Amino acid sequence: MYATKGTANVIRSLGLECNDVARISSSEEIFKHMDEGKVDYVVYTGKTDVETDKTVNFNGKDYSATLVNVGNPHCVIFTNEVEDIDIDALGQQLTEAGTLPKGTFFECVRVVNRMTVKMCVWERGIGETWFCGTAATAAAVASVANGYCAYGEVITVKLKGGDLFVKYDFGGDAELDGTVRQSFEGLIEI
Repeated sequence: MYATKGTANVIRSLGLECNDVARISSSEEIFKHMDEGKVDYVVYTGKTDVETDKTVNFNGKDYSATLVNVGNPHCVIFTNEVEDIDIDALGQQLTEAGTLPKGTFFECVRVVNRMTVKMCVWERGIGETWFCGTAATAAAVASVANGYCAYGEVITVKLKGGDLFVKYDFGGDAELDGTVRQSFEGLIEI
């Protein structure tokens, strides 16, 4: 999802134009808008599926969890131990347990207040990652579904790689926004 926003940003940086609504090899809709003279792209992620009241066990301790599907499966665990939890060990243990769908991402989320959550994420096949749009969306959706944050409000999701902003409405649609930065450049041969 966030890679799609990044692709739109690269198109803009090359001086190319997207229509007001563009599809970029993706099912996600990208809307270009102006904000104080700066062009930005907002990703409308579409409908989400949510299952609350789940429990997962890690190192002998039960955690409240919410399953969220935003096009890929996520397991959001609420804890005050976000900074201290070993997210790589958690992801590996829960994956090996086989109780959740194959390829599930795992997020540990601490609710800071009704407008802000802080999280870390374990991404399938990678391990801990510092920035993930679908994980940020899943964290915000789970926070709203569990009553920690409000529907229709912009929720700041704090990750190691920076902040993302998610709005989740009563109809189950989510919207993701944030800063896009180039982190590397390279060439591949195909």
